[in-house]
Amino acid sequence: MPVLTRLIPSPVVVDIRAGALDDLGCVLADERISHSGKLAVAVSGGSGARLRERVAPSLPGADWFEVGGGTLDDAIKLAGAMKGGHYDAVVGLGGGKIIDCAKFAAARIGLPLVAVPTNLAHDGLCSPVATLDNDAGRGSYGVPNPIAVVIDLDVVRAAPARFVRAGIGDAVSNVSAIADWELANRVKGEKIDGLAAAMARQAGEAVLRHPGGIGDNDFLQVLAEALVLTGIAMSVSGDSRPASGACHEINHAFDLLFPTRAASHGEQCGLGAAFAMFLRGAHEESVHMAEVLRRHGLPVLPEEIGFTPEEFFRAVEFAPQTRPGRYTILEHLDLNTDQIKDLYADYVKAIGS
Repeated sequence: MPVLTRLIPSPVVVDIRAGALDDLGCVLADERISHSGKLAVAVSGGSGARLRERVAPSLPGADWFEVGGGTLDDAIKLAGAMKGGHYDAVVGLGGGKIIDCAKFAAARIGLPLVAVPTNLAHDGLCSPVATLDNDAGRGSYGVPNPIAVVIDLDVVRAAPARFVRAGIGDAVSNVSAIADWELANRVKGEKIDGLAAAMARQAGEAVLRHPGGIGDNDFLQVLAEALVLTGIAMSVSGDSRPASGACHEINHAFDLLFPTRAASHGEQCGLGAAFAMFLRGAHEESVHMAEVLRRHGLPVLPEEIGFTPEEFFRAVEFAPQTRPGRYTILEHLDLNTDQIKDLYADYVKAIGS
């Protein structure tokens, strides 16, 4: 008999609303994630630590662990400190580095992870990947999806605006990533997971088409939901393909070629997505994406994040080397520096300086 359904790896709780943080203990108890209240809470020395005083009364059975940074060593040290504590779950409360450390540590000691992000800087808050700095640079480590995601819109609105803007760039780049996946399907026969593609595309389009801004609860709700759906889409497909194409290759190239000058992940991905859409001939879509990114204060030209056009050309040419085996518009066109330069001039003319 054929399998008529499939199980979707997703959190059992997704709570996105203003004031959600105040109900964290009740949510985890009601959903039987931690009926006893015995939790290990990982926090940063910054945003997470500042929220400890607010959250601690609702988590009387929790032990608190301060995480120094976002390295593999930090995550291993965290796991060691938590080991043997007989906890029900691990809570990661803070920014992306803390969430990723908590993801890795929870997986290492066999506990479920509750993600409580304090900003919306990228789509990793609900993904099955922990990105951690290591001796070789930076690595991505497979981990289980969070069992719960709790996002307090009041908290993320209070974060620096650049973090929300970065999340916008990362979400919008889904549109370009799915176009690359479809290209790989047509040219290389790469299989597309239709459900994962639909989730990631609709998440990106929802942010791209929303008329609001970073100060609006409605917009923040849509952005948070989009980032969660993108993480689930990656779980459904089993890799980062629904959210990572030429846009992310260009981002990785910036990080590798200019490690001390790179901008935020979301800023670079948004710029890469707008240019990649232009490369594939989707000029109207590219112009619209650039308009939306500009409206939210995101860069659409390399000069806006401190790079010269020549450095951008170098990054675009190097980008395919960052993800061997991944087929995007960059691999398809196989551009040299002069071709990139000519296409970039057309892109600048199309979007306006």
